Amino acid sequence: MANLKISSLKLGLFVLAGLFLFILTLYIIGKNQNFFGSSFEVRARFSNVNGLIPGNNIRFAGIQAGTVKHIRVINDSSVEVVLSIDNEMKPYIHKNAVASLGTEGLMGNKVVNIVPGKSAAPLIGSGDLLATPKTVSTDEMLLTLATTNNNIAEISEGLKGTIRRINQSKALWGILDDGSLAGNIRNSLRNLSQASLHTNEMTRDLGDIVSDIKEGKGSIGSLVRDTVLSSSLARAVEKVRDAGASIDRLAGQLDETVQDIHRQVAEGKGTVHALLQDSALARKLDASMENIRAGTDAFNQDMLALQHNFLFRGYFRKLEKEKKKAAAKNETAGTH
Repeated sequence: MANLKISSLKLGLFVLAGLFLFILTLYIIGKNQNFFGSSFEVRARFSNVNGLIPGNNIRFAGIQAGTVKHIRVINDSSVEVVLSIDNEMKPYIHKNAVASLGTEGLMGNKVVNIVPGKSAAPLIGSGDLLATPKTVSTDEMLLTLATTNNNIAEISEGLKGTIRRINQSKALWGILDDGSLAGNIRNSLRNLSQASLHTNEMTRDLGDIVSDIKEGKGSIGSLVRDTVLSSSLARAVEKVRDAGASIDRLAGQLDETVQDIHRQVAEGKGTVHALLQDSALARKLDASMENIRAGTDAFNQDMLALQHNFLFRGYFRKLEKEKKKAAAKNETAGTH
């Protein structure tokens, strides 16, 4: 009887031990703990782990690579996650790899996804800190969706009001129901097309005229391109200038002569006084002076017309500028 009790006790202990080992095995499998393989630890820091807990899976390029060992808060904006990664993954993970948070399926557990870097880098070591991107939480996405939904509601309400006003607009529907509107629009487009054609023709004609001028064709082209004609015009202008200077000298001499005559007449001396006593000679002198005055007026009119001629206008403007510069220089010299 005593042996039966001892055997029953041993059997009960054995069953309890087996049950404990079975539960422990299920726990280890559920938490993906790898007690029989070696691993190394790396770290990653997130601003929000979004429900990540120790024991969640780690995946590298979509392959199971380890589990989350523990999580601790660094400060109010940073949470550090310690990742336990299998040693067999060590030759494939580099220091520039990026760790991000994901979800198993649509509503499954959180996972840590490690994505290889795009450039060459040394292999990762135990205790290294992986880079992490800025993640968007589900709450933030829902808040953004709510804001977008409100905006869409406002836009749809505005569109509904606009469509209602359009439906109530008799003037707009009157325009749309006008059968002659399409014909008028077609005529307007036809007129615009013809105007565009005329504009293109005028542009081509102007281009031809400019090309002819550049090539020296026509009267304007000859004036622009003919160097001989420009030399002749310059010589003509120079001769006119010399003639003007001669006339100025002649006028000065005449003025001196007239003053001398006035002096002789006032003193009652000289040949002029005697000649003035002859009435016939006086009439001849008057006629001669009248002829000189008429000739001078005609010459002044010719010079004025020559100044307004487009061939000599630039030359006379140049002379005027030189005179102004000389006058300004004389005034400056006088002040000093």
